[in-house]
Amino acid sequence: MLNKYPLWKYLLIVTLAVIGFVFALPNLYPDDPAIQISGSKATIEIVQADVDKAQKALETAGIAVKRAEMLERSGLLRFDDPDTQLRAKDVVAKALGNEYVVALNLAATTPEWLQAIGAGPMKLGLDLRGGVHFLMEVDMKSALLKRFEIMRDEIKDQLRDAKLKYKTVRVVDNSIALKFKNVELRDAANDLLKKEHRDLVFQEVDGETFDLNLTLSEQALKEIQDYAVSQNLTTLRNRVNELGVAEPVVQRQGVDRIVVQLPGVQDTAQAKRVLGRTANLEFRMVDWENDPLSVGNRAPVGSEFLPFKENRRPDVLLKKRVIVTGDRVVNARANYDENGRPQVNIDLDSAGGSMMNKVTSKHVKDSMAVVFIETKPSNKVGPDGKPVMDVFKEVINVATIQTSLGSSFRITGLDSPAESSELALLLRAGALAAPMYYVEERTVGPSLGKENIEAGMKSLLLGFVFVMAFMLVYYRVFGLIANMALIFNLALLTAFMSLIPGATLSLPGMAGIVLTVGMAVDANVLIFSRIKEELANGMSPQAAIHAGYDRAFVTILDANITTLLVALVLFVFGTGPVKGFAVTLSLGIITSMFTAIMGTRAMVNLIYGTRQIKTLRV
Repeated sequence: MLNKYPLWKYLLIVTLAVIGFVFALPNLYPDDPAIQISGSKATIEIVQADVDKAQKALETAGIAVKRAEMLERSGLLRFDDPDTQLRAKDVVAKALGNEYVVALNLAATTPEWLQAIGAGPMKLGLDLRGGVHFLMEVDMKSALLKRFEIMRDEIKDQLRDAKLKYKTVRVVDNSIALKFKNVELRDAANDLLKKEHRDLVFQEVDGETFDLNLTLSEQALKEIQDYAVSQNLTTLRNRVNELGVAEPVVQRQGVDRIVVQLPGVQDTAQAKRVLGRTANLEFRMVDWENDPLSVGNRAPVGSEFLPFKENRRPDVLLKKRVIVTGDRVVNARANYDENGRPQVNIDLDSAGGSMMNKVTSKHVKDSMAVVFIETKPSNKVGPDGKPVMDVFKEVINVATIQTSLGSSFRITGLDSPAESSELALLLRAGALAAPMYYVEERTVGPSLGKENIEAGMKSLLLGFVFVMAFMLVYYRVFGLIANMALIFNLALLTAFMSLIPGATLSLPGMAGIVLTVGMAVDANVLIFSRIKEELANGMSPQAAIHAGYDRAFVTILDANITTLLVALVLFVFGTGPVKGFAVTLSLGIITSMFTAIMGTRAMVNLIYGTRQIKTLRV
């Protein structure tokens, strides 16, 4: 028969319809405002007692909790509205202390049976849904101190190479103070360093000793500050990309601040923990010349005691001289060693590999330590009203050098896969040039405004209803079939947008959906008009239906392929909103081709395919 599909086509359409409607269903369940509690480090796991403590603090403050629950490594408290959520965050953060991260979140309300099959709502952009907003400030004082410490070490090396003896070289109040025994040595050092450091201002001071004070010029200070913000901006973008957040906003604000906006993130606690951590590594030699027991608690000149991780071993006596830092890391991957314990595989750049090889080749059979350094704000506030930054250093691994190392090696001694994954992420994304602290954290409403979004949704709904009404009145039964295919198309498109990782629906994406609806209806109009023409030419109803679908197919295919090519070009070369529009348009073209041609043909075949029809009204 002309108008009959084989069984497999009907089964394919029914299967896709079920998948489309089931995976589109979670979008009917709105998210709850919530706060998420997690540890400040990946090794800290939240237990029920922590959630109970937070609930008790909220109860004392008179704040109602909608529901509390335990996640895999964190706790979640749900609330009825965003205002309650904001008040609860401050109360819980104060009750739990600095060892915990309390972050704003939006918790899904999707039923468990849908979550069990991996169904969830599609992510919405900041313009439609809002999200989490962080305002972070770069600690310029630490940035300058780090720069001066690097210059101090360089100056010491240059003076040693030139065999110019000095008494001390110290960093004092954003300057480097050098002391010499006599004026001849100071003048020689002055001439040498002026050639090497053109961005420094030199000042000679006479007294009991012959001093030389070095400060940065105004231009150099500005360049260091700009570099710190630019480097932190790049690192934050890398970290956000590692977190997999779709269409984030990471941009500079003012002289020393950075705005980070994350639409629809599922774990804001992890985002907050990872974004602001100034984590870095230093590779140093264990002091092979001195026995820690013989020197007691006082380290010799050029060395220092550092605690071993979680005090598992006595403090380690290390050389202050750094072989290489985490800034030289070009790649880091979490893995497991031969005994199944977590490790991080490190790849250094060529300069870092050369420095590592130079040192380790001279110290085979000596021990090298890996020092983890983290800078974070304390509860203390400085004279400038900003948090005082605390620097934490701990040894995470000490190993004997069996052979000279190069650009690739591994770090062991980590507690868990979560810790190794987080360390690898931080190193891979790059080190922050200076510590940062949170100036502001809040949830942000949709950037378009609630009224504008409601007006846009209303116009979309009205347009959809008018199109369906027109098709129903003008094409009757065929119009009803087209409307059913249109609903099927939207369900499929919504399901695909919900399933694709990283896909985010923004206002331009909604424009792509509207265009898809128009194209789907346009395809059915072409088919139905062709059927009318064939009936007018004297064809039988069954032959007219067959010819209408077959002959209109080529025209529809040509029109959709050219549009799809344009959408792909927009996706490849576009960014942000343009890319969002391209994604929904591309998916919409594919789904509308399927539903407008194959979907409506299947319904027409079921209604008319097995009947003897003498007349057909289209």
